[in-house]
Amino acid sequence: MRQERQPSGMPEAEAGRLRARPGKITTAAGPERGLQKLKLGDTRDGLLYVPAGYTPERPAPLVVMLHGAGGNADHGLNSLRPLADTAGLILLALDSRGRTWDIILGGYGPDIAFIDRALAHTFACYAVYPAHIAVEGFSDGASYALSLGITNGDLFTHVIAFSPGFMSPAGQQGKPRLFISHGTHDGVLPIDRCSRRIVPQVQRADYDVLYREFDGPHTVPPEIAREAATEWFLPEPNAAAPR
Repeated sequence: MRQERQPSGMPEAEAGRLRARPGKITTAAGPERGLQKLKLGDTRDGLLYVPAGYTPERPAPLVVMLHGAGGNADHGLNSLRPLADTAGLILLALDSRGRTWDIILGGYGPDIAFIDRALAHTFACYAVYPAHIAVEGFSDGASYALSLGITNGDLFTHVIAFSPGFMSPAGQQGKPRLFISHGTHDGVLPIDRCSRRIVPQVQRADYDVLYREFDGPHTVPPEIAREAATEWFLPEPNAAAPR
């Protein structure tokens, strides 16, 4: 993988770079739990799910969730929402600005800017564990998650890509851990020209990769989602989150 430098003067959004970072809660409002709308966009917005057991005194792992082509935030939540309360995950699911993510339509830009706004809002309202921030996606969302995660590995510690088609990072920052899965009978994004090409490439670039192939079509089996979100992503039981 070739590391690209950001051209001088290029806006951060066009370079695929996110600047929001977790820190101290700055909003005066008490924390809401459960499902809530972001209210940052008009017809295309996003959803935030805060687990029932969340407390500001113990920062929680965060997963940024990216839907497939033609989808929305509600679709993006489907794979991990059943696990969120038990695992203590904050889920941030976003609508792409267009029918799919900007890099697939031609280049980084409007989606990066919106994701940055959504992250800044989340970090201002909730305590997030900085050592466990993941970007996750399915199909086009998985391609975008890989691209975004590798470009912003100084923010994302983990990348979860369910059935990606490709990756197009603008550069390499940090070394997030990667979880990639793909069905051997995928008729939408065939495994031979997708994950079976992507995985060796990121392995050669010395990324820590857990790869799962399963006997199935273009989907996210519940057992694969559970392994990625709980067994692989969650902090070790005895790891203390910053207070």
